[in-house]
Amino acid sequence: MRYADLHRRSIEDPEGFWLEQARAIDWIEAPKQALFTNRAPIYEWFKNSKLNACWNALDRHVEGGRAEQTALIYDSPVTHTKQTYTYRELRDRVASLAGALKARGVTKGDRVVIYMPMIPQALEAMLACARLGAIHSVVFGGFAARELATRIDDAKPRAIIAASCGIEPGRVVHYKPLLDGAIDMAAHKPDFCVIYQREQEVAQLTEGRDLDWHACQHGVEPADCVPVEGDHPLYILYTSGTTGQPKGVIRATAGYLVALAWTMKNHYNVNPGEVFWTASDVGWVVGHSYIVYAPLLHGATTIVFEGKPVGTPDAGTFWRIIEEYGVVSFFTAPTAFRAIKREDPAGALVKDYDLSCLRSLYLAGERADPDTVHWAQEKLQVPVVDHWWQTETGWPICGNPQGFEPLPIKVGSPSVPMPGYDVQVLNEAGNPVKPNELGAIAIKLPLPPGTLPNLWQAEARFVKSYLATFPGYYETGDAGHIDEDGYLYIMARTDDVINVAGHRLSTGAIEEVLASHPDVGECAVIGVADDLKGQLPLGFLCLNKGATKDPAAVVKDCVALVRDRIGPVAAFKLAVVVDRLPKTRSGKILRATMAQVADGKDPKVPATIDDPAILDEIAAALATIGYARTPA
Repeated sequence: MRYADLHRRSIEDPEGFWLEQARAIDWIEAPKQALFTNRAPIYEWFKNSKLNACWNALDRHVEGGRAEQTALIYDSPVTHTKQTYTYRELRDRVASLAGALKARGVTKGDRVVIYMPMIPQALEAMLACARLGAIHSVVFGGFAARELATRIDDAKPRAIIAASCGIEPGRVVHYKPLLDGAIDMAAHKPDFCVIYQREQEVAQLTEGRDLDWHACQHGVEPADCVPVEGDHPLYILYTSGTTGQPKGVIRATAGYLVALAWTMKNHYNVNPGEVFWTASDVGWVVGHSYIVYAPLLHGATTIVFEGKPVGTPDAGTFWRIIEEYGVVSFFTAPTAFRAIKREDPAGALVKDYDLSCLRSLYLAGERADPDTVHWAQEKLQVPVVDHWWQTETGWPICGNPQGFEPLPIKVGSPSVPMPGYDVQVLNEAGNPVKPNELGAIAIKLPLPPGTLPNLWQAEARFVKSYLATFPGYYETGDAGHIDEDGYLYIMARTDDVINVAGHRLSTGAIEEVLASHPDVGECAVIGVADDLKGQLPLGFLCLNKGATKDPAAVVKDCVALVRDRIGPVAAFKLAVVVDRLPKTRSGKILRATMAQVADGKDPKVPATIDDPAILDEIAAALATIGYARTPA
C-alpha cells in the first residue's frame, strides 16, 4: 500500500483504521469501538477498553522473551556515569517504587508531580505512576519555585517525587530548596514527597513529609499493574512558556499507546531490539513520548542522556553516543544542531566517529532551517527528516514515514500529514486557501488518537483556546502553506507573521535567507513597530565560531541577501549581531519576547526561559544600532 492510500483511509474510515492499529497493544479488555463522537467537538477514543501503560512498556516484554534485553542506557557526561538496565531490572525497580507509593495511599486517579533531572529514576517514577493508574505530571527539573507552585495548585498531587539536585555543566542546580519554596507558596500541600538523593548533593529532608527514595521502598510489596479505562489520563503536561494559570494538557492512555506504537516502526523506522535515541528531556512532550513510552512500548532500547550538544565535553558528544551504543534512529531539536554547527562549522569532529549504524536523523521542536538540514545531510550522509508536532498532539502531525514508504524529502518542509491528521491552511474567514498561499494551519476535527482530548479541569478554556477560532477545526497557532504535492511548510507562529505595508511576510522565510550566509550560525527575525509601514522585520544574527568577517559587513551582506531573494517588499534593513538568542529550555527561540523588548514594552518573560539575562543583552545590542524605544 502507498502511504497516500493509508493516510486517505485513516481520514475516511478512522473507526476501522484505528481499531486495526490497536492490535499492537496488549489489552485487558480490547476496544469494541474506536471513536466516540457524542460530545463533539470533544472527541474521545477507545473509552470502552481497559489496559495498563506500564504493562505495555515493561511487563509484556519481560513475559514475552525480552527480559534480558537492555531497555535503558543512562549516559551522563556531566557526572561521568554510564549504566544499563534490562527490561527485567527496570520492571522490578518500577514495581518496587510503585509498591512504596501504593503503601502510602497513592491509588488510581491520584496525581503525582515529578520534578527530576535526566536520570533513570525520572523514568522509573513516571512508569511507577502508570503502573498504579496514578496520573503523573512532570515539571521540568529546575523550574522556578513559583512556576512549580502553580502546577502543584492546578494538579493537586497526593505526592511529589523529586531529586536532590540537577547537574549542569559547571554547576549544581539545587532542586530541594526550589521544591520546598514551591510547597510553601502553594495552597495545596502534598501528603508526602519522595526524594532521590544524588551523590553530588544530599538534601535536607523535611521531617514528617519527605521520604528517602531507597528507604521508603525497603520491605514493601512490589505493586502489580492496575487496569485503567482507555480514556483514563496517563499524564498531565503543562504547556511550555505558560505564565499565570498553566494549561494542563491531558493524555488519554489508550489512544496515546496506539498512536505511539504506529509511529515507532512506520515513522522512525525502528525495530524491536534496536537502539533509539531522543536527545531531549522528560520535562517536555518529546521526552514523554520518545524517551519513555514509545521506545519501551515497542521493545526498543532507549537512551537517557544527561548532557548538552556542546560543552560536555565538546561538539562531538552526539557522535560518541551514536557510535558507542549503535543508535539506528536519532531525534533531536534543530537548535541542538545549530549549536554543534556553530561550534564546529566544518564538521571536523564527525570524522572521528563511526556513524555507519545510523539510518536517519529526525528534527522537531523548532523550524528546521534549510541551511542546518543541508549541513546535517552533508556531514552525516543519512536522510534528515524534519517533522512537526506539539505538546498538545503528543506525536507527529506531519512527517515522512521512513519505515513505511519513505517519501521524497523537500528541505524546509516537515513533509505530509500523519494518519488521522486532516491538515488544512485557512484564511482569516476560515476557508481553505490555494496551494502555496500563506495562511493559518488548522486540523479538521476529530483529531486522531493520542492527541489532547481536553485540558485538565478546564474544558471551557480548551474550547476557547483551540476550537473557537475555526469551528470544526483545531487551531495549531502556526502559519504556513501547502504545496501542490501536499507537503506542508511551517513558516512561523501565527503571531510571527508580520504585516509590512499591507504585505503578509513570514519571519521564517527571512530567517532561511539569513541562515544561508556562511558566517551565520543561528538567527531569528521579529516584527517591530514602524510608524510608516506598520511593521518592519528586524534580524538577530549569531556568528559561527571562528568567523573572521567584520560583523557590520555580515549585516550588510544579509540585508543584500534578503533584498535579492525575497525582494524590496520585505523592507529588511535592520539587523544586529548578538552572542546568543533567548530560548526556552527546550530550545524554542522567544521571538515574541524579543519583539516586546524591541518595542519598548515590559516583556512577558516565560518561566521556561533558559537565562533571563539574555534579554538585557538583546536590549543593549539593539541600542548599538539606534533601535532603542522608551518603555511604554
